[in-house]
Amino acid sequence: MEFTHFDKNGNAVMVDVTEKSDTVREALAAGLIQVSEKVYAAVKEGSVKKGDVLAVAATAGIMGAKKTAELIPMCHILPLTGCRVWFEMEPETCRIYCFCEVKITGKTGVEMEALTGVSTALLTVYDMCKAIDKTMEIGQIHLCRKTGGRSGTVVNGLQNKSEGQPV
Repeated sequence: MEFTHFDKNGNAVMVDVTEKSDTVREALAAGLIQVSEKVYAAVKEGSVKKGDVLAVAATAGIMGAKKTAELIPMCHILPLTGCRVWFEMEPETCRIYCFCEVKITGKTGVEMEALTGVSTALLTVYDMCKAIDKTMEIGQIHLCRKTGGRSGTVVNGLQNKSEGQPV
């Protein structure tokens, strides 16, 4: 197996995608933050002192997706053509699920951008609510599905709340 991020001398390199064709590529990632009943109620009621938690977190998630190449060393700088972040709240478990869908017409995929978007959005929820409770837990961040490119469509077999959500 050839490792694509190393040259023949073992030096780290960015993969050269110059010869690849542009194709439409999409990715959907998901994750969650487990919060206390007090945090859940404050987010739902809009009473967090820092503002509208989910609106700010959605904006942060989009910004994170756009800046992925600045954070992950071997990621290409990509001109995203679409990015959407949304949340689903689950009152019985006090979980807030986050989803990030990213689109591009380009030479490489946007899985890392979708995953970074989810991570950034969930970290923003934590930041905005930490004055209420610092015991929140972020987890289960994963790629739900991706389309386009040489590998075609890939659907993650993990159970997640994104089933049925449009890509």
